[in-house]
Amino acid sequence: MNDTLLELRGLTVNYGRGRRRIPDAVSDVSLAVAPGETVALVGESGSGKSTIGNVVLGLVPATAGTVRFDGEDITAAGRRRRRMLTRHIQPIFQDPYGSLNPSRTIRQTLIEPLLAHGRAGAAAGERIAEVLDRVGLPADATDRYPDEFSGGQRQRIAIARALVAGPRLIVCDEPTSALDLSIQAQVLNLLRRLQRESGIGYLFITHDLALIRHVADRVVVLYRGRVMETGPAARVTGEPQHPYTQALLAAAPVPDPVEQRRRRAAARSLPPVTTAAAPDGSPERSGQGEHSRV
Repeated sequence: MNDTLLELRGLTVNYGRGRRRIPDAVSDVSLAVAPGETVALVGESGSGKSTIGNVVLGLVPATAGTVRFDGEDITAAGRRRRRMLTRHIQPIFQDPYGSLNPSRTIRQTLIEPLLAHGRAGAAAGERIAEVLDRVGLPADATDRYPDEFSGGQRQRIAIARALVAGPRLIVCDEPTSALDLSIQAQVLNLLRRLQRESGIGYLFITHDLALIRHVADRVVVLYRGRVMETGPAARVTGEPQHPYTQALLAAAPVPDPVEQRRRRAAARSLPPVTTAAAPDGSPERSGQGEHSRV
């Protein structure tokens, strides 16, 4: 088993062709996720973070660069290999209402990944019951439909679906943004507990820099598809070096209106963010101090 679970090197993604081509939706992004580690991708809408997650899941092709899982280059893995990889790499999507098929029972939803990898019969039923218990749902949930559950419960079902095949890496794409704050905390606590128990690695995608200080080990801050700043979560959220990271923190809501005004005023005084090419070919990052690639 490799010490590095997921490794991206120089990942670049372009969309479309000809006049409709969108260049550098993601540009030269490198990062790594170790077993039992959470690496957060942070940035506003359009920063490229979900595109990176989709490349890892095999939903979007890479234009350049490499994606390695447990040492294996899966950048251009074919359909058959990708199907096998779903046992080890699973997603949790943002919308707990849209990510579950309303016409299928929870049992039908959870057994599908098991059937895809040759597990059926009593063993599959036992696995489903075990996973439902781990995410805090009763055994009788299997015969019910998604519309019988709350948003928080549906997200627990989505987590159970991701867990049931026994993955080693989960791509969490804004998994709590559609939930109430109290439910968000419950889901995040659940994800942390499951990680401690199983050693799962998380690639955690979010726009909320304030959130990741509680869930991430390391952070990659993205702006227009490029890495602006990386580092340990405590350092990036406590002492951000790049103006864009500082602006993201300033934009996070706080209960004190005086402090909120102070943050916004400080953000307006920051120098503009630039992604112009530096002489060595890497993007310049104005205002950035120490910078390291993950």
